Amino acid sequence: MLKEIAERIRALPPLPKTFTQINALFRDEQASIADLAKLIEEDPMLIANLLKVANSPLYGFRREIKSVLQAVGLFGMSTTHSLVLDMSIKKLLSVDLVPYAISPEEFAQLSHMQSMLISKWYKNVDAASVDFLFLCALLQESGKILIADEIAKNDETYAFRSELENALSVADVEHMFVGVTSSEVSALIFEHWKFDKRMIEAIRFTERTQDAPATIRAQSIALKIVKTAVAINAPLSERNINLALMLLNKEGLDSAPFLEAVESIKASF
Repeated sequence: MLKEIAERIRALPPLPKTFTQINALFRDEQASIADLAKLIEEDPMLIANLLKVANSPLYGFRREIKSVLQAVGLFGMSTTHSLVLDMSIKKLLSVDLVPYAISPEEFAQLSHMQSMLISKWYKNVDAASVDFLFLCALLQESGKILIADEIAKNDETYAFRSELENALSVADVEHMFVGVTSSEVSALIFEHWKFDKRMIEAIRFTERTQDAPATIRAQSIALKIVKTAVAINAPLSERNINLALMLLNKEGLDSAPFLEAVESIKASF
């Protein structure tokens, strides 16, 4: 199935014009929050999705967010840019995660849980990496959309779900069925769209951290730990948190900041 997935990626259209404009604005040092809000307001779907995310308990804003300008002001330019990119990708790929037994809404929440967990954790580890890791964590599961499509096309949904239900490693099940993991598929998608090479590599090596270039190995490890804790088959379950702690211990990392971040995310629900 790897060939079919590769062909599907090559056939992907470019990202929407709205995102291209937002991306250019984000790189403009003279651009303001008001400029970004104005661009987002040109896309009704982005408005609805951004306000929905802003009012999610996960982000913990104390009052209802009613306008795009208010949301962008609270999130800031970098986080808003990451959120808009995630929304644009999920819209373009037409999310249908039936083989993973998860709805599009639950999948979006999973992505936000991973990004918020890594953000809360890493602000006490390496604050300079937070924005980069927030974006990587938000997008790293994108490859599951194409894997799910191939599983469904080949009438393997039931078998895939059965293997996934109690699997310790979702990536191992993906590789068993399609010969590739969602991290690797995500990296191929982002290569197709010519995203930042460092982000692509950090995601690509999430399941093979031992092979990651030294410059991004720490980030790949962090992404793997968060992906393990917030696994699609049992996000933040005791089992998956313990598996994440085993990875932390293996890498000689302090578990205290991580567990503090986990408790903060749990308290949001």
